[in-house]
Amino acid sequence: MENQRVNSGKLFALSVIALAVSQAMPVFAADDAAVQDQLGEVSVYGERPAAFRNITTSTEAASKALIESTNVINTEDAVKYLPSIQIRKRFIGDRNAILASRNAGTLDSARSLVYADNVLVSMLLGNSYSYAPRWWFVSPQEIERVDVSYGAHSAAYAGNAAGVVMVMKSRMPEKFEAYADAQAFSQSFKLYGTDETYNGARAGAFLGNRNGDLRWTLSFGHLDNTGHPMSFSNSARKTANTGGTVVSGYHWDKDAKNADRVVFGATGIDHSLQDNAKVKLAYDFSPGSRLTYTLGFWRSDSDASVQSYLRDAAGNPVYSGNVNIDGATYALAATAMQPSKRLEEHLMNSLAWRYDKKQESDWAFEAALTKYNFGKDTTRKPTVALPAAAGGGAGQVQLLDGTGWHTADVRADWSPERGKLGHDVAFGYHYDQHTLNDRTYANTDWLAGDATTVNAGSTGKTETQGFYVQDAIQMGQDMKLTLGLRQEQWRAFSGTMTNTTTTLAYSERKENFSSPKLSLAWVATEEWLLRGSLSRAARFPTVTELFQGAISGTSIINNDPNLKPEKILAGELAAERDLGAGNLRISLFQDDVTDYLTRQTNTTVTPSVTNIQNVDKVRIRGMETSMQRRNAFMQGLDLTGSLTFADSAILANVKSPASVGKKMLRIPDWRATLAATWHADDRMDFTLAGRYSGKQYSQLDNSDINDGVYGGVSRFFVMDAKFNYKLDKRLSMSVGVDNLNNEKYYAAHPYTQRTWIAQIKGSL
Repeated sequence: MENQRVNSGKLFALSVIALAVSQAMPVFAADDAAVQDQLGEVSVYGERPAAFRNITTSTEAASKALIESTNVINTEDAVKYLPSIQIRKRFIGDRNAILASRNAGTLDSARSLVYADNVLVSMLLGNSYSYAPRWWFVSPQEIERVDVSYGAHSAAYAGNAAGVVMVMKSRMPEKFEAYADAQAFSQSFKLYGTDETYNGARAGAFLGNRNGDLRWTLSFGHLDNTGHPMSFSNSARKTANTGGTVVSGYHWDKDAKNADRVVFGATGIDHSLQDNAKVKLAYDFSPGSRLTYTLGFWRSDSDASVQSYLRDAAGNPVYSGNVNIDGATYALAATAMQPSKRLEEHLMNSLAWRYDKKQESDWAFEAALTKYNFGKDTTRKPTVALPAAAGGGAGQVQLLDGTGWHTADVRADWSPERGKLGHDVAFGYHYDQHTLNDRTYANTDWLAGDATTVNAGSTGKTETQGFYVQDAIQMGQDMKLTLGLRQEQWRAFSGTMTNTTTTLAYSERKENFSSPKLSLAWVATEEWLLRGSLSRAARFPTVTELFQGAISGTSIINNDPNLKPEKILAGELAAERDLGAGNLRISLFQDDVTDYLTRQTNTTVTPSVTNIQNVDKVRIRGMETSMQRRNAFMQGLDLTGSLTFADSAILANVKSPASVGKKMLRIPDWRATLAATWHADDRMDFTLAGRYSGKQYSQLDNSDINDGVYGGVSRFFVMDAKFNYKLDKRLSMSVGVDNLNNEKYYAAHPYTQRTWIAQIKGSL
């Protein structure tokens, strides 16, 4: 069965190549003006982010049509069919839905940059599953398109762009608009002793208008969903018998390293209520000058419950204590099946100005200020076991209030004589500061008690300033050379760690780094554009990697204030072809990384131990292809697909010699996507899509060989489908299914099983 699953995925991946080749037919010859457009940008300046103006690496875009033809519940769903992109979204409403790409795994959240228009929504406080972009800042219904560039080849972006830069563009109205939609979804989930149906719903609304020179929008969203279990209490097989309560209901299986284990129960069954609201005001001082202010608010109220599979002789659930299973004794700690509650209220402010009079001036300017604040962020957990904990009892409360970040960006573009002199120069300045304020207290009532006795705490700040300049130089009619330089200064300061008795203060640190960029684009023929890029970049440690350690009943996290920044040498060769009714791209890429920043968790001990560390040398290289085609094979059939191969290797690692020669964490060898949309008529369309991800590992020594179980990182092949029907010009409905083939797959935690989605939406 496993071989059939993997082979079907490989056949799917190979079909993408065959499809791309079959569609790469000759096109009409382009005239000189068209060639110049191809050498410059496919999209005119203004439709794409300013830093994409003279792009020096491969790019892709998710159009509004593609987004609407696939199942989108949360904003991050809009990009799941872009080449090499994987969203670690374990359930609907997952607050830890980080972004992975061709050279960054599903733990490398700080190796990507996500923007909503001019606003940075990446949460660069840390580098793990806990630091997902603030997707909520753009509601699904207001997205016009999503642009992505691959690799740190633009001087306009920091080394966090080593994976991708993603910019979600939202629309501003020219007249009154009103939009609302509602969705209901249902998942049947079966794993170990859990056999449940989990239901949820989402509703959203968007309003906007133009009143003279003022444009405004209001958007709202509400989500109510219960996710499936995220984790499972378990233990390695034991043989010693010292007594204990004889229980039934347990489940035997193999762990990720293929060792026997017993599963006691399900944890992390998250019932989440999420609300978000945003107001955006844009004022045009002149046809080329606009000031935009945006205020966003997000609230999440989460209640994570547990389900014990164990039953004593009377049929009562067992949550803790010594239990006897098949003649062996297992000690269940009070926190082995631990519920939790979390309340979050976050606020984002941004102010942006843009001046761009393309036909009248050689200059264009942009400036943006942002501030993101954890107004309230409280997590409560008991330290006593259920069922007593259901009514209160001793516990702990963790506060992250005051954590957040603020940024400032200024950019200028200069095209002497509006580009006639063959230069297009961009230069600018970037500033950011990230603040950590983490405190954990012990209390006598985990449900409602005040923060009383200090148990642990971490504080600290990081600050980055960067200056850059980049010039795109036209060399004749068919070649463009782009040279860039980014100079950065990074600082870490105010770092402390507190335990029950003392506070340790860390020394201030500073680092400087220069990042040169080089790219050459050449229209080799009237049909093909070739590009080569070579760049240096640095990804500096985040504030939590440096300063936030933690000890709990289930885990220990060891931070390191002396972490080195990642140093990246990135190269890419790409060929792009316009197919007339679509396009084809083939890219070869390689990243050589010194001091790769990662985290390694040992789950074979209790509590688990996570070490944040540098890996001395890592190389990631491979090939990425993508294809889009309208009216492929028949009128009304649109295809989009991609295929990625990545070969990652650990070349040196003094902290773990056994990992040398192994694959880097969570970077699959193969990835593929294919989405086919058939527009039956003006009112009806149907989409069938598939995603494949190949072999990957979660341990540096690649000892996790059993990937198809809880705790493993799976190969998978998942199919999705959606049917859209327009009842009239203003009202439409859709029915869709994610994971149509009901694949059981994992990113340590289980992903969603087959989920049905019904939606109705209307506009005025």
